[in-house]
Amino acid sequence: MEARATSSFERDSSIPLVARAVAVVPKRLRPILSLEDLEQAAKRHLPRPIFGYVSGAAETGATLRDNRAAFAEFGFITRVLRDVSARSQETALMGQTYATPFGIAPMGIAALSAYRGDLVLAGAARRARIPMVMSGSSLIRLEDVVQENPHAWFQAYLPGEPAKIDALVDRVQAAGYGTLVLTVDTAVLANRENNLRAGFSTPLRPSLRLAWDGLARPRWLVGTALRTLVKHGMPHFENSYATRGAAIVSRNVVRDFGAKDHLSWTHLAQIRRRWRGRLVVKGIMSADDALVARDEGADGIVVSNHGGRQLDGTVSPLRVLPSIVERVGCQYPVMMDGGIRRGTDIVKALALGAKFVFVGRPFVYAAAIAGQAGVEHAIGLLADEVRRDLGLLGVDRLHQLGREHLLPLCGLAGRLQ
Repeated sequence: MEARATSSFERDSSIPLVARAVAVVPKRLRPILSLEDLEQAAKRHLPRPIFGYVSGAAETGATLRDNRAAFAEFGFITRVLRDVSARSQETALMGQTYATPFGIAPMGIAALSAYRGDLVLAGAARRARIPMVMSGSSLIRLEDVVQENPHAWFQAYLPGEPAKIDALVDRVQAAGYGTLVLTVDTAVLANRENNLRAGFSTPLRPSLRLAWDGLARPRWLVGTALRTLVKHGMPHFENSYATRGAAIVSRNVVRDFGAKDHLSWTHLAQIRRRWRGRLVVKGIMSADDALVARDEGADGIVVSNHGGRQLDGTVSPLRVLPSIVERVGCQYPVMMDGGIRRGTDIVKALALGAKFVFVGRPFVYAAAIAGQAGVEHAIGLLADEVRRDLGLLGVDRLHQLGREHLLPLCGLAGRLQ
């Protein structure tokens, strides 16, 4: 499967992405100068239950906070008087070439935040020539998403039931996906008490609070909620299994998204035998598990704690990344997500051994406030930061990044040894 697609910044990578796009940036996006700006804009745009679902984490949010804190514990060592005029951030990954070292992480029910949200994310990723991972808990058919972006990846939540596994794998394969991502850190449902505090529940229950929040945010109410109901009817979970899942307001949603505690390494072996494309395992936090995934035939892994949405108190993926890379070998595709908001975060992850990173929440916020234009703007901001950071570090190719560019802070001396 060929991953290259035409894009404006592929033709002339010497021109900053934001400068190239400034003429078409919608007015409401002009105050957005970084990914951090997107969160507050989305908070104003989205009803509190929907925003709370996207932004929230499990229990106390300790893991969510550590995902960001870990990046601050490393400082840069820069090099100067190096010709970096020809620097590039093109990245080779599992036989494909992407325009940047980051992609769009899977985010469930994105179509509640933005009209046809999964298609918006897929279209922006196609134009930018970066990977977009479609979530298995999406409200749009996987066949429609791959039609919008033939290079999209599909992420699955699977139970430990061989027949259901085979049926979904066959469906994804028949649709034309080339990369299947198996998320493995959801053996049981997490404690999402903060969703309930925000007014969000599964199944989604219409309430006076949700109605009032919708009325107070007419752009979302008309542009996303009512537009979806009029054109497409009540949203369903379309891709949990081989057949259509329950409506978001159905009590059967709990059945469809129940515990996956029977899933084991034997099921990964089953998937590997049946799936002919690239297979990625997402949710790895242990070097021992990384080694097993590699040896069971996974083409790559994503070091991830599910954005702080599963076991509260789990450490940041950045903290375990070096030990995992050391265990599986520096040539093996180790990817990472969790807490990435700046180009400097991406550079630090690459210097610690990641081959690629994924970003989730900010791109959903961007889709919510400005559709595909918002996502393209966010991609451009982040890509511009990476390009600028490489120049200031004295590096013109990503493969030149290494631990010599970082100094551990906060008493962490020796962590990089």
